[in-house]
Amino acid sequence: MDIDYNDLTLEELKDINRKSAAAIADYENRQKKQAIQKATEIAKAAGFSSLEEMIAAQPAKRPQGEARYRNPENPDMTWTGRGRKPGWIIEALKAGKPLDDFAI
Repeated sequence: MDIDYNDLTLEELKDINRKSAAAIADYENRQKKQAIQKATEIAKAAGFSSLEEMIAAQPAKRPQGEARYRNPENPDMTWTGRGRKPGWIIEALKAGKPLDDFAI
């Protein structure tokens, strides 16, 4: 269906725009409902009574270790001593400061 939009009035163009927006919203809602239905079926197949129960059953995040080092210039900046060194630690070590200077 080819429409010559140049031949349409402003009101006709606005009407097409309204109808298109409504059709897009309706399509998106149908897609969301289908996705929720599929996810609910998967949850029930896995032994949950509902999708909400499955979502609530997600394992808790692994707690991060306690901070062992603190930036004296900004006490909100801490580091557990595990993983990648933060920039403020790297810079301090390059400047010759020992790591123990930042121990909490």
